[in-house]
Amino acid sequence: MSRIIDISQTIKPGIPVWPGDTEYNPFWVMRMDRGDSCNIGSITMSLHTGTHADAPFHFQTKGSSPADVDLHPYVGPALVIDLTGIEVIEARHLVPLKSEKIERLLIKTLSADADLFTRGFSHLSADAAQAAVDSGLELIGLDTPSVDQADSKSLDAHKILAAGSVAILENLVLSHVSPGWYELIALPLKLSGMDASPVRAILRTP
Repeated sequence: MSRIIDISQTIKPGIPVWPGDTEYNPFWVMRMDRGDSCNIGSITMSLHTGTHADAPFHFQTKGSSPADVDLHPYVGPALVIDLTGIEVIEARHLVPLKSEKIERLLIKTLSADADLFTRGFSHLSADAAQAAVDSGLELIGLDTPSVDQADSKSLDAHKILAAGSVAILENLVLSHVSPGWYELIALPLKLSGMDASPVRAILRTP
């Protein structure tokens, strides 16, 4: 039987967000312990909180929203590779793309802290993003807050991937995942007109 591996961050008070972005805030509209008939909760948060899918509208003025993206990249066979210790991921590090037909690539770096936002996380160089596009990749995911360097203003990797129709997952949790092949399921919510969506990302073993 296949095994389900959760690769999503737990969304909870204090979860780190990009500096200046909307922090996660849960609150209650109705509570049974206050005499209401049921519990009804509500939240405010950035759409880039925790494990999420970037939509092209995040960095393209006429890009598609989560409601309009093709869902195929978010479900199917995925290869997990381990690039721990490499801060700038370059095309030469993406060796499997040269020898195998890969549609979805997840990169384990262990360079981001799930409890504290830090800027020195691993990211893609522009040539790595272009190599992903040239190989026919449909989705790339990292266990970091961004595929670009933390201080980037040009967002080169985002833009190259979007131009090549490569979907992006960020803030994955891969510390407990061994390199190899899995089935990925990480569907974005059907949010119209927005720039990103939280996902509950899982892997299933073959």
